[in-house]
Amino acid sequence: MFKILRTQTLGTGIKLFVLDAPRIARKQRPGQFVILRLHDQGERIPLTIEDSDPEAGTINIAVQAIGKTTHLLSMLNEGDYVLDVVGPLGHPSEVRNYGTVAVIAGSIGTAMAYPTARALKQAGNHVIFIEGARRKDLVVLEDEVRAVSDETYMMTDDGSHGEQGLVTAKLQQLFDAGWKIDFVLAVGPVPMMAAVANLTRPRKIRTVVSLNSIMVDGTGMCGGCRVLVGNTSKFACVDGPDFDAEEVNFEVLTRRNQMYRNNERRSLEEFLANPEKDLALVHDSCRLREVEAHATACGQRSK
Repeated sequence: MFKILRTQTLGTGIKLFVLDAPRIARKQRPGQFVILRLHDQGERIPLTIEDSDPEAGTINIAVQAIGKTTHLLSMLNEGDYVLDVVGPLGHPSEVRNYGTVAVIAGSIGTAMAYPTARALKQAGNHVIFIEGARRKDLVVLEDEVRAVSDETYMMTDDGSHGEQGLVTAKLQQLFDAGWKIDFVLAVGPVPMMAAVANLTRPRKIRTVVSLNSIMVDGTGMCGGCRVLVGNTSKFACVDGPDFDAEEVNFEVLTRRNQMYRNNERRSLEEFLANPEKDLALVHDSCRLREVEAHATACGQRSK
């Protein structure tokens, strides 16, 4: 079990959790993720590690309530427990001094891009961060992003914060202004990452995307996160999650991410009609583990 030490609301439906996970905190590197399960009957979901503190033994994960499990997780609070957390998983992001880099993130994708942006800054790069969101209440981690960037641009679809427009419009503006950008990292919705790749491809700018494919076991065994990269099947969990945007087949990725959409919608509707049932499963699973752990500890002491 992994205790929730602190929570923080980052935006509408977006919550940050600080988990007691010392082993993961010691090994985590920017770009890596965890897979967690909330109760014995729950599904496994991948979530990127937003930050970690090896000395305190904590990791941060940011969650946007979209599906059943993310809604359920968002209902938990300080003092609650997450049943299983496996990680860190995936390859760390490649961080070196490229020169001028543009980090582009869409809303919750900012939580995934932030640690890599910070590492890129520490590596000596000039970091331009472009964060996009549909509206102001979905902009997250702005202060943190500004602290690790040389230039920061906030873009909202409705113009309620920063500039009105898409992240790709700002990237295009930078190109038009004569900026020489040596490396681009894009994290967010698949259409956004594909649009970024369409802008950087003709300019031959190395561009990396962090893929948020459907995952189950995180070991490459289930095949759920299979993506087509350079006409070769790759698994986002063990081969990624970062891939060269030039080689990713975004059309296939979009279709795979939509495969279970109807099932996910039905599951969410059933959950929202009676969330207490799953919430009780979370609390019961953790209470049972506490009893088992206590019994084991007592048994060990009596030997």
